[in-house]
Amino acid sequence: MEKKVYEQLQEIIYRETLDNGLQVILLPKNDFHKTYGLFSTNFGSIDNQFVPRGKTEATTVPDGIAHFLEHKLFEKEDGDVFNTFGRLGASANAFTSFTRTAYLFSSTSNVPESLTTLLDFVQEPYFTESTVNKEKGIIAQEIQMYEDEPDWRLFFGILGNMYPKHPLHIDIAGTVDSIMDITPELLYENHETFYHPSNMNLFIVGKLDPKETMQLIRDNQAKKDFVPAETIQRIFPEETIHDIKPYDFIKMSVNRPKSIVGVKGLNEVPTGIKALEYKTTMDLLLTLLFGPTSANYLNLYDKGIIDDSFSYEFNLDRTFHFVDVSGDTKDSAAFSEEIKKLLLSAKDSLELTEENLTTVKKRMIGQELQALNSLEYIANQFSQPIYGEATLFDIVPIIENITLAEIKDAAAEFMIEDHMTTFHILPKGANEA
Repeated sequence: MEKKVYEQLQEIIYRETLDNGLQVILLPKNDFHKTYGLFSTNFGSIDNQFVPRGKTEATTVPDGIAHFLEHKLFEKEDGDVFNTFGRLGASANAFTSFTRTAYLFSSTSNVPESLTTLLDFVQEPYFTESTVNKEKGIIAQEIQMYEDEPDWRLFFGILGNMYPKHPLHIDIAGTVDSIMDITPELLYENHETFYHPSNMNLFIVGKLDPKETMQLIRDNQAKKDFVPAETIQRIFPEETIHDIKPYDFIKMSVNRPKSIVGVKGLNEVPTGIKALEYKTTMDLLLTLLFGPTSANYLNLYDKGIIDDSFSYEFNLDRTFHFVDVSGDTKDSAAFSEEIKKLLLSAKDSLELTEENLTTVKKRMIGQELQALNSLEYIANQFSQPIYGEATLFDIVPIIENITLAEIKDAAAEFMIEDHMTTFHILPKGANEA
């Protein structure tokens, strides 16, 4: 078990890769009463084309199968796993993203039993024809609910413009039609391929004894048989700048138009510490340009172009990275044009000064340190495979070391007009913007 001390933050993590390939990280925080566990697999909604474990030919599975599998793993022959956690006094949940599926519990008591339950139910699937068919109706209702959610449609609208071929533009839950093709056999095949321990990581944070907890995990895994690990062959379509759709819109029952501007990254996605440095650099850039104390933000707000719904983010994960800036607005065309102008002139923006950067850095470091009070936030950040062995605890020195010149270089390289696209949601009856 490897031990790493972060002197600046007075934190210690324990890391071990088990014989079956499972990566385990333990973070004792014994001043907390709660323990939080996150068991995740590097498998998400975009992984719909791959070579199944033990086979040589690629297969394409129904959209939404990762999310469907997440739902079904909680149901066993002898009942619902949520009831088991409840009897232990623990709460449990799960989520599926574009690139991973995670299962979690939190508890102030019976932690060894809760941890064992977490490991066992995720690694021991049980599917039948009748239970799978029953779940289809439940998930179909969930999909239809999100289809009526304007902000959800706005986000996937811009993804459709940027990634028309890549499965990123498909709803994480799939479509009502796609989930109807899911079978128990497909669920077992996906579980066998993506839920192998070598494709998973386990993170435990909170009140715990590292030696006892790691031994419990070792013993649990030693009782189970897994086929030898092998590299998963994932297949994604090739996309170029010419595939980006410059503009699209839909109409919905909204009171005010919604607008979103996206900028698609076309360079290779970095990994490890480089990914964390890149993500932090872009976050600093966007905060300098659009943060609530920036002149840009105040000017747009005074003009009535943006309101409190305004938001911006940089997304980075395996196979994709992009910027999106969105908000409700009285004039969707004015919003998108103003935002694009600010993005295109970012490298020369008057907001990019040493003084402003110092202020933004202090605020960002403060937010990161405050976030360390949340076990859930810590676990989610530690469970991001793209960052490799780089962790949440590396962020503060990374923030401190990023220079204004690096931020300007990132703006010049990323903010390119041909990489930009706009998507609007207009009120029904409104003219196209």
